[in-house]
Formats: sequence, C-alpha cells, structure tokens
Amino acid sequence: MDRLIYTAMTGATQALEQQAVVANNLANVSTTGFRAQLAAFRAVPMSFGDGNTVNTDTTRTFVLASTPGADYTPGPIQQTGNPLDVAVQGPGWLTVLDSNGNEAYTRAGNLHVDTNGQIVNAMNQPVVGGGGPISVPPGSEVTIGKDGTVSALIPGDPPTTIVNVDQLKLVNPDPATLKHGDDGLYRTADGNPADADQNVVLAPQSLEGSNVNPVSAMVAMITNARQFQMQTKLLESASQNEQSANQLLNFS
Repeated sequence: MDRLIYTAMTGATQALEQQAVVANNLANVSTTGFRAQLAAFRAVPMSFGDGNTVNTDTTRTFVLASTPGADYTPGPIQQTGNPLDVAVQGPGWLTVLDSNGNEAYTRAGNLHVDTNGQIVNAMNQPVVGGGGPISVPPGSEVTIGKDGTVSALIPGDPPTTIVNVDQLKLVNPDPATLKHGDDGLYRTADGNPADADQNVVLAPQSLEGSNVNPVSAMVAMITNARQFQMQTKLLESASQNEQSANQLLNFS
C-alpha cells in the first residue's frame, strides 16, 4: 500500500514544482534577455536500512527533481535606436556586479547612465568593464560598439573629439558551468570570475527578447496540471483501498 502512496505523493510534489518553473517562464515571456528555465524529474528506487547496511527496493520509488538547467537558445533581437541598448549576438554574456559586489552575468542589455555617471543595467547594477564599473563624463553622449567599446562625446565638442572610455567585459563561459540565481543573474559554479572573450559580438542599439515560447509554456502548464490530477487520484485510490482492507480485516 505504501508503495503507491509514496510514489503518488512525490510525483504530485514534483508536478507542483515543475508547474512553478513553467509559470515563472510564462511570466517572463516579455523580459529582456530572459532564459527559459528547465525542470525535469525522475524515478529513484527507495533505499532503507539501519545505518550500517543500506538496501534498495526496486518496487518502491520516489520521484526526485533532476539537475535543473536553462535553455540557452538565443532570443529574438529587435532594434530600439537607443545608443545604450546592446544585445549579445550568439553565445556570450554581459558582466555586472551583484548586490554583494561579485561578478555575475546577464543577457539583458537595456543599459543606462545613473546619477553617479556609471553605466548600469535595468536593475541599477553596475556594468563591468576592463577595470571594474564604467563611469562616463557627466552629460556626455555615450555609444557602445560591436566589440563592447564604450565611447563618449562631451556636449559642445566636435565629433572628432570622441574618446574611448572603456570596454564592456564580455564573457562566454561553458553553459554547463553556470548556475542561475534567484536575482535572475548567472554565475560560475565555482564562484570564480569568467575570463573576457574577445569573440563575443554585440548588436548595438538593440535588445534581445526572451527565448520563452508562450505556446509551449501553456501546453506544459496543462500537462503538469493533468499529471498532478492523476497523482491525487492515485492517492484517493490508495485511501479507498486501505479502507476496504480494514473492513475486510474487521469481518475476519
């Protein structure tokens, strides 16, 4: 009896967790540079023992979440005309500083200059250049090139006096070494900063959209709802079977 209960219970729990992931993806279908999160689960035989020996019951299984990941397929790129908007073309990431001052990575290139003259992202996190956060002259006209070069032109100066301020730190670590944080940023699994990669190319005055497919996300939500329904029905069946077994024992 407990085999059915444990399997159905853990199956329902994982269906709920997977539904939360899909719902988060659907909520970010319009978020700049968002990467769809993946969720999967698998059946694992139950292990039991007295602390000294461990036995495995292949007829009794739990449902456990597999290693989560993300879909790194590039999203659509759309031109905006904003000189501070950038989109990463192909593989690669922009580097920013998180709330703890550590390097983190994002595909969201909707940048702006804050009141302190620093280039920051939409979450007001400083964008990292060759020597740390990038500062530009007050009131200057800022442009960003395909290689991440940040140029500034002070108002009133002729175009020939434009100067290169810094260069965005563009990285391209192995996706398998990245982990997604609750703040929406990605970090290396070992916590060490990734090296700059000169092969990463930007699309200036453009933004990359979310790579979430809303139709697929809706289908996944319906599928998860059906799976959760099936697991709860199995729990009801296990309860009914237990009641019937108790009645038979009472009559015996």
